Amino acid sequence: MEKKQFKKSFVLGVLFILPLVAYLFFATGVNNFGSLPVLTESVSELPENELELKLENHISVVGFLGSDLSQRQVNMFNLNQKIYKRFSDFNDFQFVMIMPQGTQDQVQEVMDELSAIGQVSGWNFIYASEVEINKLFSSFKTNSSLDAKLGTDLVFIVDKSRSLRGRDGSKGDEVLFGYNATAVSELTNTMIDDVKIILAEYRMALKKNNVYSQNK
Repeated sequence: MEKKQFKKSFVLGVLFILPLVAYLFFATGVNNFGSLPVLTESVSELPENELELKLENHISVVGFLGSDLSQRQVNMFNLNQKIYKRFSDFNDFQFVMIMPQGTQDQVQEVMDELSAIGQVSGWNFIYASEVEINKLFSSFKTNSSLDAKLGTDLVFIVDKSRSLRGRDGSKGDEVLFGYNATAVSELTNTMIDDVKIILAEYRMALKKNNVYSQNK
């Protein structure tokens, strides 16, 4: 009889404790991974453009593809499949690629190919001078540089306050100012998580503001 009572108490104890442990585990996870570090504050605003695009008040994925898109067509495919398709429906999320003047025909050709395999209507291209491109990239203050054709394999996450977000190495991981678009594993295992974090961050802030407004 005592054994049966002990077993019953043990099972009830486990059923009570496990949810509590799970809650504490996930609560710790939110504290540890609930925000994406700011690496650079106040990056430059986008050059003036016909689309009137701005970084301010948007969550932006920014790329510098350079003057020879044959070098980065695979990058564009990877980004479209792994990042753009997953997040393009979120409000205030935008894809912005900074291109040297004169690359319009190349862009059209590549986008025609991408559109044959998926939705690409939300890709935005800004055509700028060498001076404007270098000024914008320099304001990111990364540990990398543009190549001779004004391009890089890295893409960057810029928040609504024009701050560059990424990983600062404080949790034992690699410092990441940007994400290598040639590496599908980095987009899948790292960038997707980081975009999720920043979108969740803004959703939580929006909910708090709504609650505050309702209680005023």
